[in-house]
Amino acid sequence: MKSNAEKKMKSSEMLTKFLEQNSLHKKDFAEMIGVTLSYIYNLIDETVPFSTRSTTLERIATVMDINPEEFSEYKIPQEPILIDESVEYLKSMLKKKKISVVNFLKSFPRKKRVYIVDMLRGAYPLPIDFKELMMICQNLDIEKNEIYSIWETRMKQVLETNGMNLSNNAALVNTMFDCARKYIEI
Repeated sequence: MKSNAEKKMKSSEMLTKFLEQNSLHKKDFAEMIGVTLSYIYNLIDETVPFSTRSTTLERIATVMDINPEEFSEYKIPQEPILIDESVEYLKSMLKKKKISVVNFLKSFPRKKRVYIVDMLRGAYPLPIDFKELMMICQNLDIEKNEIYSIWETRMKQVLETNGMNLSNNAALVNTMFDCARKYIEI
């Protein structure tokens, strides 16, 4: 059985190696996972124990494009993780287009990166704001009509979740989506 020092060192080494291999500055990494720069330095220098907080470890793992279980400190959280087909599609597009999570995150404004990381790790669904969704999808070169299809599916999900019976309101829903398609010129 490994001692805590060996476990902590392994995670710290994994992080250090990842940052070096990706030429990723510690400050950029800190912003991507929503922590301070000094915290990253402390993790690497092992002046603080490697995080056991599931959110932090999941964010680190998401940016590193690994499973959080690869960190010995990770405990499976009790809160449910959202598995959204649209988010899974975006993740598959990252792999298909051979875009690293780090490069994908760098294509967003700094303040938006933590949100994108949280979305990729399953803490948030895709946004329902079409312009925001379009910004995310354009970074993957997804065509406008495909973005619309993703958005429509997401909107139907939101409507159903909030109590709308789509079958009983088909005329209203279809009219709404017809107007949306005309507005965004699809």
